[in-house]
Amino acid sequence: MKRKTKYLIIISFDGLSTLDFEYINTLPNFKRFIQNSSYCRNVYSIYPSLTYPAHASIVTGKHPKNHKIINNTLIQPNRISPDWYWQRSYIKSQTFYDIAINNGMKVAALLWPVTGKSKIQYNMPEIFSNRPWQNQIIVSLLNGSPMYQIGMNHKYGNIRKGKSQPELDNFIQKCLINTLTNKKPDITMAHFTDLDTKRHYHGFDSKEAKDSLLRHDKRLGEILDCLKETDMDEDSTLVILGDHSSLNEDKIINFNVVLKEEGFIKVNSKNEIKEWKAILKNCGGSAYIYTKNNDSEMKNKIKKILEKFNSKYNCIEQILTSEEASYLGADSECDFMLEAKKGYYFLDSHRGEPIKNVKIEDVGNVPHITLSTHGYSPYKKDYTTVFIAKGKGIKPGVKIDNMSLVDQGGTFSRLLGFELENIDGRVLEEILD
Repeated sequence: MKRKTKYLIIISFDGLSTLDFEYINTLPNFKRFIQNSSYCRNVYSIYPSLTYPAHASIVTGKHPKNHKIINNTLIQPNRISPDWYWQRSYIKSQTFYDIAINNGMKVAALLWPVTGKSKIQYNMPEIFSNRPWQNQIIVSLLNGSPMYQIGMNHKYGNIRKGKSQPELDNFIQKCLINTLTNKKPDITMAHFTDLDTKRHYHGFDSKEAKDSLLRHDKRLGEILDCLKETDMDEDSTLVILGDHSSLNEDKIINFNVVLKEEGFIKVNSKNEIKEWKAILKNCGGSAYIYTKNNDSEMKNKIKKILEKFNSKYNCIEQILTSEEASYLGADSECDFMLEAKKGYYFLDSHRGEPIKNVKIEDVGNVPHITLSTHGYSPYKKDYTTVFIAKGKGIKPGVKIDNMSLVDQGGTFSRLLGFELENIDGRVLEEILD
C-alpha cells in the first residue's frame, strides 16, 4: 500500500465542539485552514466521552470496551486524586503509531494521553506527580523520552506554571514548533487542554473559553507558518480535531452516599471506605456501577434502589445494563451505567448528601467541582465535536455529514501506507486522495 503523506501532524484541541465551528471559522488562522480542507462538523465521540478513552480510540480505531481505556482514572477508593490511565500498557490493542514505529517511522507526542512508557521516540507524555514524594519532572522523564524532555525543559521550562493554563499550552506550543523544525518526525501528535480547562472552571460559553479559542487560533497560525518556513507544508497532512464537547452543569450526584446507606459500602471510624460490594465510579456526565461477585439478587436490589433514587431526584436520564453499555462501546465489565440528565454530573464521594448544588466559590478550589463537564453519551443534543484535515493525501473541499472518533485511527493508518486491523470504525475513503 502506497504511503500518501510524508509528515502527519495531528493537533487535538481538547473540548473543541461543533458549536465552536462557526466562531472559529471567523478567526484568521482557522479560517485559512478550513478553506479548501475536508472536514466533518458532527463527529460523535465515544462513551464515556472522556479525554483518555477518546484519545485511545483515536489511535486504535476502537471503542473503550475493546481498547480497555474505559475511564480517565482508576478505581481507587479514598484517593481524592486517583491515578489516571497514563501508560501505553493500559491499551490492550494495536495503535497506528506502534505500527508506524515498527515500520521505521519517527513519532513525536506532546502531552498525548496514554503514551507513558511507550516506544514513541520523542515523547513528552501527559502525566502528573500524584504522590507527595513525587517530583513532576522526574515522573515525566521516567515515563517519556528523557533527553528529549530535558532539552525542551531547558529551553522552555520557564514558561510553564505547573498545570495552569494557558501557560502549559504555551509551553507545549514552543516544544511543538521546535520539534517540527529540528526533528521533522513522520508523525507528530500534540494535545492542548487550554479550552477544556477554561470550560470546566468558567462554563461552556464563558469569555475565558472564547479567549482560549483565540489563543488556539494563534497557535494554529504558528504551526502553519512553521510548516511553510521548514518547507514541510507540501509534504504534510495537518489534522485538527476535538475529542468531545462539554455541557454546563450545576448539580452533583453522589450515589455512593446511597450505596453506603444501603450497606454496599462499609467505612471505618474515619469514614474511609474499607470494603465494598457495589461502588459507583464516575465518568463525569455518566458513571459505572460495579459489583463484587456476580450476584443477580444484589443487582436487582441495586436496580430498585436506583429507580427509587431517581423517582425522588429525577437526575438520571438512563439506567443502562451491562449489555446496553457495551453496545454503546463502554466497559462491558460494568453492572450498570448511568447517564446524568443535563445540568447534573457524577462524583465518587460517599460523604455528605446524595445531591449537592455546585457552589461558585468551590470551583477551582475544591477538587472536581466544575461548571461544565463531559463524559456524557455522545448522542446528547449539541454534543458532537469536529475533524478538519488538509494537505498531502487529502482531497480538498469534502464535507462529511457525520462520523465517529473511531473512524480516525484507520484513516491515519491509510495515509501512512498501512492498515490498522480490526477497527470498530471505518476508513474515511471519501477524503483520501
